[in-house]
Amino acid sequence: MPVSLPPALDLSLDLLRCPTCRTRQLHPDRRALRCPVGHTFDIARHGYASLLTGARATSGDDAAMVQARDRFLSTGAYEPLREVGVRLAVDAVSDRGTVVDVGCGTGYYLAGVLDRLPSARGLGLETSVRALRSAARAHDRAAAVAWDVFRPFPLVDGAADAVLNVFAPRNPAEFHRVLRPTGRLIVVRPTGRHLAELRGRMPAMVTIDPAKEQRLHRSLDPLFEAVVTQQVEYCLPLTKPNALDLVGMTPSARHVSRAALAAGRALPDRVTVSVLATAYRPR
Repeated sequence: MPVSLPPALDLSLDLLRCPTCRTRQLHPDRRALRCPVGHTFDIARHGYASLLTGARATSGDDAAMVQARDRFLSTGAYEPLREVGVRLAVDAVSDRGTVVDVGCGTGYYLAGVLDRLPSARGLGLETSVRALRSAARAHDRAAAVAWDVFRPFPLVDGAADAVLNVFAPRNPAEFHRVLRPTGRLIVVRPTGRHLAELRGRMPAMVTIDPAKEQRLHRSLDPLFEAVVTQQVEYCLPLTKPNALDLVGMTPSARHVSRAALAAGRALPDRVTVSVLATAYRPR
């Protein structure tokens, strides 16, 4: 029987394919999506579709990390960072194009792109249930799907005009497969100076591998050619609550003790935000 899907998910159904069959598209069936063979995937009451097979979407950011991220991003502290990704994506996408955000988190960056493209649609892939709940309501034209970035995406070939990858794991072969030949991959990643003041005072924080850039280009070069790279770097004043959220929203939250965070004595009152954003064309 026909059902009322979340509007953004309904808008994106033609992009999805059954992750089990890998060839057949999905259609709504009660509170689920089903392929013609009968493989069925739940639509959560929060509005996202769970297409994971053989696993639950329980990894990734937990509730505390997502809440910290929502609070921090709502301050506008990362708006310049979001803006560079938006500019690169908008240059690649027509007003009626499709943007796929891989490792979309709470949907903050995808929503920024869609705000600038009034008729485009978006789809976010994410493994964290808590983040997906936010991503599913981040924008009225952005659907959210539970998926493991390291597995073949549950998307048809050539689905996207732009693929966003912001502070997230990468799957170059799948990026290439789901991008249209004229599409662009937008990768935003930290430089070695990003949050250096925090890492300097809190040794337990996750460090940035000095070889990260070389590894990135090595992994993408067989399939992609860099078109343009832009750097964004600025000094961000921090209140103590914002500093706590900045640490708490990152993977470092798993390595820094709650006592150390609560004490807050080691937290700086300003921090360097430093990222590189590159637009790649498929080879």
